[in-house]
Amino acid sequence: MSQTIRGKAYVLGDDIDTDQIIPAQYLMYNPADPEERKYFGMYANVGVPAGQRGLPDGNIPFVPENEFTSEYTILIGGKNFGCGSSREHAPLALAEAGAKAVVAEFYARIFFRNCVNGGYLVPCEATQRLVEEIHTGDDCEIDVEANTLTNHTQNKTYELAPLGDVKPIIDAGGVFDYAKQQGMI
Repeated sequence: MSQTIRGKAYVLGDDIDTDQIIPAQYLMYNPADPEERKYFGMYANVGVPAGQRGLPDGNIPFVPENEFTSEYTILIGGKNFGCGSSREHAPLALAEAGAKAVVAEFYARIFFRNCVNGGYLVPCEATQRLVEEIHTGDDCEIDVEANTLTNHTQNKTYELAPLGDVKPIIDAGGVFDYAKQQGMI
């Protein structure tokens, strides 16, 4: 994993659930088939209510209509990001759309684990409420080693909680790659 992640931010609110991240009607695609897997990216975040898309600006789509990828690589969420069902497809959909990391106040445990286990996204925890500090489109950079998020647009830096024991798993690319590296399988 790269020690820095830089790109445009996409800001969401509180309680963004897995049904909003990838609605059930789009689970018909096979993630093992590359031609079908890309559709998870196309439909990432389509279930987020229009008033919450791209907060605080309103109705900014995460992925443009009829496209497979987003211009946003860092998602900024509020409280309880990834709540709802234990859908492994949620972090996969965000990653397929081009997201590299999510920064939230706190996560639903299963979403956090799915990010780490699949090696899809780096799930960073903010130490303060960022959904009111950062705006969709801001140029942001996460320094994974320093545990910081810098908003280059506003020239501000924020502290992030350390990744702790999950960092080696994220660095390896997911739980199976980590287990292989450690000689567990």
